[in-house]
Amino acid sequence: MNETTNFGYLGYTFQLKLLNLVITDNTFFQSIIDAILPKYFDNQYFRLIMQLIKEYHEKYQSAPSFDAIDQLTRIEISSEMARKNIFDMIKDIKEASFEDHLFIKEKALNFCKQQELKKAIRKVESIMEKGDFENYDKCEELIRDAIKIGDGDQGSFEIFTELEKLLEEDYRHPVPTGVDGLDNILNGGLAKGEIGVILAPTGVGKTTMLTRFANTAFNMGYNVLQIFFEDNPKIIQRKHFTCWTGIPNDKLSDHKETVLDKADEMKKTGGKLILKKLPSDEMSMLQIKNQVRKIISEGTKIDMILIDYIDCILPDRAFNDEWKGEGSVMRKFEGMCHELNIAGWTATQGNRTSISSEVVTTDMMGGSIKKAQVGHVIISVAKTLQQKELGLATIAVVKSRLGKDGVIFENCKFDNGTLEINTETTQTFLGFEEEKTNRNRERVTRALQRREQIINKNN
Repeated sequence: MNETTNFGYLGYTFQLKLLNLVITDNTFFQSIIDAILPKYFDNQYFRLIMQLIKEYHEKYQSAPSFDAIDQLTRIEISSEMARKNIFDMIKDIKEASFEDHLFIKEKALNFCKQQELKKAIRKVESIMEKGDFENYDKCEELIRDAIKIGDGDQGSFEIFTELEKLLEEDYRHPVPTGVDGLDNILNGGLAKGEIGVILAPTGVGKTTMLTRFANTAFNMGYNVLQIFFEDNPKIIQRKHFTCWTGIPNDKLSDHKETVLDKADEMKKTGGKLILKKLPSDEMSMLQIKNQVRKIISEGTKIDMILIDYIDCILPDRAFNDEWKGEGSVMRKFEGMCHELNIAGWTATQGNRTSISSEVVTTDMMGGSIKKAQVGHVIISVAKTLQQKELGLATIAVVKSRLGKDGVIFENCKFDNGTLEINTETTQTFLGFEEEKTNRNRERVTRALQRREQIINKNN
């Protein structure tokens, strides 16, 4: 299919050559693949081909051959007419002959910026035409973000670059958890592009903690996406209203007026809080990323995503070693958060050992320990039977790239509506183990003393 229409600067001819280089030049492919998006191409069949390339890369971490694209087209495209047009277009791309390789490579990022800028300008025009005064401040942000496309991971930079910004106290712009003890240790919370993991045995409070973090972010005006696989959506909704009102989950129905009043208040003051239930053990991280992108494309910029929980997500491709698959899912989660500039929280199950442990550590993580290698922060939750009865828990920061780790908070107030760190009982892992050893020594001493008393009494 020969098409000569030029859609403007860096138009059809440029885009044809660009696709050729993306497929045939692996070094160039690796440098541009994160920045280039299907929507940047003016021709609909170029967009479809680029989408196939992106999906192939997500699964196999490499560029597809022309033969692979042919096969993907036969599998993914149901329309016979569309397949024919794509096959013709692939032929044109494959046979493209040109000598200006260096020019194409040099202008590739300019092309991404150009296309993103065109879309941003159309959005700005729409805001201006509607007289949408409340969103005027977004115009500058739209233009600025478009110009920055492709700058995040491209090339190197000199150590003293933007030193003033580096030394600002809020250089990370973290999203707080709302729990003072944790936020202090995490230097304000989790920043966009970073991921945190909640590690706990089943039924100990992973969902409650994630819900609390989501609730806090929403209250501060952030847009939050909370994805869950196993819980009933109404349970998650009730957990949020317990957070807002302080009314126990099982008492919400008795205080309808209070809950409804609070709902009206939060609609006016918070950001957006989107709850999304997905089928367990059926979704890959690629599919989840596509869902997030769809929400973003519809006009809601996501600041934080919470996935409850990571163990319910399938790897994008088959692995001989199941543990490698679990590690791959966590790396994909981190990659998605980095690419889309989102703070990401998730949770993972502890193994059998964690159920009876006073403090849960990374070696008690169920499945692959590779999951622990990826996260910026790992927070564990443990509850003894006595603590469960009293609504208490032991919270530990078992890993942190953001500040101090190896910190344990004993007997924290932790139930469906409350998470309060008991900073008065803060210990390090070493201190906790020493205290535990002393407690055990005391128990043994007391037991020996009782045994001696019994022996003496019998004699």
